[in-house]
Amino acid sequence: MRLPLPLLVCAFLTPAVRAEDRKDVLVADFEGRTYGAGWKTTGTAFGPGPAAGALPGQMSVSGFLGKGLVNSFLNGDDSTGTLTSPELTIDRKYLNFLVGGGKHPGKTCINLLVGGKVARTATGPNDRPGGSEHLDWHSWDVTEFAGQKAVIEIVDQQKGGWGHINVDHIVLSDTKKQNELLTATLDLTQSYLLLPVKSGAPVRRVRFLVGGDVVREFDIELATDGKGDFRATSDVSAFKGKKLTVEALLPADVKLAGLVDQSPRWAEADELYKEKHRPLFHFTSRTGWLNDPNGLVYADGAWHLFYQHNPFGREWGNMHWGHAVSTDLFRWKEEGVALYPRKYGDWAFSGSAVVDNGNTSGWGTKEKPPLVLAYTSTGRGECVAFSTDGGRTWTEYDKNPVVKHAGRDPKLVWHEPTKNWVMAVYDEAEKKQWIAFYTSPDLKAWTFASRIEGFFECPDLFQQVVSGKGPSDPRSRWVLYGADGKYLLGDFDGKQFKPDFREKKQLWYGRFYAAQTFDSAPAGKGSLPRRVQIGWAQGVSFPGTPFNQQMTVPVELRLLTTPGGPRLTARPVDELRSLRETAEPVARFKDTDAKEPTVLAENLDAFEVICTASAGRPFVLDLRGTKLRYDTDKKALTCNGVTAPIDAPAGNFLLHVLVDRGSVEVFADNGRVAMSVAAIPNEKNRTVGLGGHLDSGSVWRLKSAWEK
Repeated sequence: MRLPLPLLVCAFLTPAVRAEDRKDVLVADFEGRTYGAGWKTTGTAFGPGPAAGALPGQMSVSGFLGKGLVNSFLNGDDSTGTLTSPELTIDRKYLNFLVGGGKHPGKTCINLLVGGKVARTATGPNDRPGGSEHLDWHSWDVTEFAGQKAVIEIVDQQKGGWGHINVDHIVLSDTKKQNELLTATLDLTQSYLLLPVKSGAPVRRVRFLVGGDVVREFDIELATDGKGDFRATSDVSAFKGKKLTVEALLPADVKLAGLVDQSPRWAEADELYKEKHRPLFHFTSRTGWLNDPNGLVYADGAWHLFYQHNPFGREWGNMHWGHAVSTDLFRWKEEGVALYPRKYGDWAFSGSAVVDNGNTSGWGTKEKPPLVLAYTSTGRGECVAFSTDGGRTWTEYDKNPVVKHAGRDPKLVWHEPTKNWVMAVYDEAEKKQWIAFYTSPDLKAWTFASRIEGFFECPDLFQQVVSGKGPSDPRSRWVLYGADGKYLLGDFDGKQFKPDFREKKQLWYGRFYAAQTFDSAPAGKGSLPRRVQIGWAQGVSFPGTPFNQQMTVPVELRLLTTPGGPRLTARPVDELRSLRETAEPVARFKDTDAKEPTVLAENLDAFEVICTASAGRPFVLDLRGTKLRYDTDKKALTCNGVTAPIDAPAGNFLLHVLVDRGSVEVFADNGRVAMSVAAIPNEKNRTVGLGGHLDSGSVWRLKSAWEK
C-alpha cells in the first residue's frame, strides 16, 4: 500500500524521535509539604514530609536540589522506617537520583522493586565516624525493565552511627547522571600538590595513588572549573621522583589534570597571615579547618601544638593531626601534617602526647627520649605512635590498637608514685558517659583500672600544687575535667580518682571546648612546673579566608585557696606581653565614671585592657562594637550572650580583657572566672568605650604574632 503524497512528504520531513532526545520524567523532587500522592511511610524516620535540609543534631546537608529532600535523620540515627512510592512505569534507559547518608546495604538504602523483588539498590557513602552529608548522583541502568511497573522503596532500618539515608530528585532519563572515575598521572617533581577549593561546591572523593597504592584519600569541595576560593595544599614530598595518579569521581567533561598543580611552596604562601580577618595573636591553621588541640607537649626547648585538622577544606572532616611549634606560645611555625589517617574513614581523632623521659617504651634512649602520642583511630580504637625527631615524623606501634572500647580521646599521664603510665579516656560503657583509667608500665600494654561517671569527651588529668593554701588545704590536688572545662579536684592513686566534692566546678564560660594542658612544661616562677592550657575557641568561621576556627589564648592554670576551698584560676601567659606594641599603654584611666559613653582609646585593632572594677558599680565596656557588661544586681559579666558570675568578696575585682579579630576573652577576679566569646569586631569601630564606672585601668595595642 502506498501512502498518499501529503502523508509521504510529512513522514519524510518529520524524523523519528531519538531516545536521547526524549525529555526526562520526574518521579519525585520532594519540594512539597508532603511526599506527594501515593507515597507511603512506616515507622518514625521519615515523618510526614520532606526535610528542608539538615535536621536537629545533624551535620550540614548539601547537594540536594531545591528546598526539600528525603532525610531519615528525624529524631536522630535510632529512628527507623520506610518510604515507598506509588507505582511507576519504566520507559527510559536510566533511573537517576541523588543519594547520601549511611552506607549500610539493605539497612540504609534506596531500592527499585520490580515484581515485588529488589532489582536495584544503592546506599549513601558513610559507614564510620567522619564523612559528609553531601548527596551525589547515582544511576541505575534499567533498560532490561522497559515497559514494566516498578516501585521505589527508601529504607532506614539501621540504628547508631550513620543510621539514616538522604535522597532527592528521582528522575527517569535516557542520560546517565552518575559521575565517572577520572584520572590524571603526574611525574612528581615538587613537594606539594595544590587543589582548588570552592566553599559550597559538591563534595568529591579524591585519591592519590603511588605504585598502585592509595597514599591519600579525602573529601574536598573541589572547584571543577578551577576557580576556587583558595587552594588546598598536600605535602607529597615523600613521593618525589615517582609517578602519582590523582583519581576522582567527577562529571565526564571535567579536565582533572588541569585542576592539579605541583608547587615547591605552600599555596599563596606570601599572602598567608595577612588576611583581613586573620586573628593577630590566636593560633589559626594557615589553611583549612581546626578544632580540638591535641598532643600538647614541651620538648627540646619548644612548645608543640598538635590539633584536629582538615587540610582539604574549611569545614569539619578528613581528620588529621596538624602540627605547629613555638618558643613563646604565640609565634607559631607550622610543621604540616603530623598524623595521617591510616585510610579513608579511619580518621585520626583527638588524643595527647608525652615525653617518655625514662624511655619506658624502648622507642628511644634515656639520653634522647622519644615523644609518644595516643589518639583515637576511628576504625580501630586507641592507638599509640612514637617520634624520635621532635614530633616531625611518627611511627605507629605495630600492635595497635592498645585499648579497644566504646569511647575516644586518650590523655596520657605519668604517675610518679606508682611508676606507671595512665590513660584517661572518654568511655561509653553501659550507655553512660565516663572517664576510664587504664595503666601501663611501657605505653604498650594497658590494663583497665576504674571509671568515674559524668564527663563527656576530651579528658585532661594533672596534679597541681595549691598556692596560698590555708591551714586545712592539702599541698596538692589532682584535677580532672572533660571537654566543657568543668572539673573535679581529688586524690588519684594511679588507678582510681576520688573526688573532694560531687558537683563539678566551672572556670571557663562561653566558646571554650576540648582544652588540654602541656606535658613536661618547664618550671615557671617559684621553680614549680607551669600548667599551660589551650582550648578550642569555637564559633567564628572567619568569612572570606582559607582557614576556619581558632584556639584560645594560652593561659597558665593555678590552684588557689578560696573561702570554698582550692579552685582553678586562669590567666593569660606572661609571654603575651612580648606582643605589646610599646612599653607604655596607649591609654590610662583612673576612677572613670562615665554617665554618657566615652572613648577610652581609639585606632585599635587587637588590644588588651587591664582594669579594676568596683563590685558595687555597673559598667559597659564597648570593645570595637562588642559590649562587655557588669550587672551589680546579678553579680555577673555578660558578653555576646555569654554570662559568668562574679563573686568579689574584696569589694572590687581585677579585669583582664583580650580583643582579637575573632574573639573577646575575659579573665576576672584574679582569674577565678574566664570567658571566651566569639566576636568579629566592627570594622568601622576601632575604639574602646566606657559607660558607667571603672576604678582604674590601661589599654595596650597588641601587634601581630605573625610578623616576620
